[in-house]
Amino acid sequence: MAVTDLGAALIRTLDPEVAHGLAIRALQMVPLPPAPSDDPVLKTTIAGLDLPNPVGLAAGLDKNGEALRGLSRLGFGFLECGSVTPLPQPGNPKPRLFRLSEDRAIINRMGFNNLGLEAFADRLANRPPAVVVGANLGANKDTGDKAADYVTGLTRLRGLSDYVTVNVSSPNTPGLRALQGRAALDDLLDRLTEARAGDPTPVFLKVAPDLTADEMALIVEASLDHRIDALIVSNTTLDRPDSLRSRHRDEAGGLSGAPLTARAAAALRAAAEASSGRLPLIAVGGIGSGAEAYARIRAGACAVQLYSALIYEGPGLIGRIKRDLAGRLRADGFSTVLEAASSAR
Repeated sequence: MAVTDLGAALIRTLDPEVAHGLAIRALQMVPLPPAPSDDPVLKTTIAGLDLPNPVGLAAGLDKNGEALRGLSRLGFGFLECGSVTPLPQPGNPKPRLFRLSEDRAIINRMGFNNLGLEAFADRLANRPPAVVVGANLGANKDTGDKAADYVTGLTRLRGLSDYVTVNVSSPNTPGLRALQGRAALDDLLDRLTEARAGDPTPVFLKVAPDLTADEMALIVEASLDHRIDALIVSNTTLDRPDSLRSRHRDEAGGLSGAPLTARAAAALRAAAEASSGRLPLIAVGGIGSGAEAYARIRAGACAVQLYSALIYEGPGLIGRIKRDLAGRLRADGFSTVLEAASSAR
């Protein structure tokens, strides 16, 4: 077992939120060696961003952009930090983070707890230059105009991140998922388009897995109409599968991890069918193996993101997935990730 994986195992014995804080601190303090170079077959491109491999970190682990230097040495192809809101906010009352160990799952109702946009921008200004970094934007809980919060985030972070993600799919901020409706989404994306004003930074949209195929199709068309650069499919789910065994299964919040696999994969298929190759897709949700990562790529994703599986498997999972992906790509005769993703069409 690698040292980093052993540390992850020890951290899992602690309260989940305490463990999260310690993991961030360790990533800030421990001088990790650089990850080995990636197999060339893993190179991919999303919205003009060249990635050494398609395995990214999903938003939520490093909410404040505090541990980007340590995270950049774990072997990810790209990192997404946040969600960040314009004003600092404490989030929802504790406890608000639960491990469902028997189910290899997490439930969270964090509520966009973060230190705010100014602290976030300061950290991004000093981020490691050798890794693609995205900033995930949220809205303050008590704001009267959620769309305006996204515009504020986009404007303040201009030039500080390689891409920004507009997160309209967290289940833990009241009213946020209503922004996925076509009228509200058009208004939000219109305002973001105006705020971009020639800024070349790609803008991604992160959506929920709890959408029907028709709803996903509407979001895809709105994204294309407003020149969104990629769709991230998907966030946590409010669904509670009957298979859940943990005593925490009825806690309120978003469910992530292994029980999300089928729902997130179905959402990706719906997005891929609706977009027909017109919009790059990033898959997230229940990805914990090379086989599952490859299945999402073959379903049309240009890249994948991890989070919950890292809690149970440790950071060694990143290298295992990459090795498995490289082997599967070559075994099926693909020379690039994008070639495999395009085979879904």
